[in-house]
Amino acid sequence: MSYAKTEMLVLQWGEARGIVQNSTPYAQALKTKEELEELFDAISKADREAISDAYGDILVTLVMGAACADLDLVECFKGAYSEIKDRRGYLNKEGIFVKEV
Repeated sequence: MSYAKTEMLVLQWGEARGIVQNSTPYAQALKTKEELEELFDAISKADREAISDAYGDILVTLVMGAACADLDLVECFKGAYSEIKDRRGYLNKEGIFVKEV
């Protein structure tokens, strides 16, 4: 199943449960934070199944948050890519990309 189809199904799921209509971007950001904590926990335990689940849950909360803000997450993603596509920098010893200023 494509990302676009999955995103549409997630949006329909959120609408059917009243999330899109009744939640807020802030509430969904809190949910994203909760899911991020689960991701960190799964990574620290090297639990591949839990890592996969956490990434999926994070995506769901991002889709819901964008919808609550009346934003298209794919357009947000495209905008982020436009900002970073020509960015230069280096990978530090911790494996984090540090952009040139």
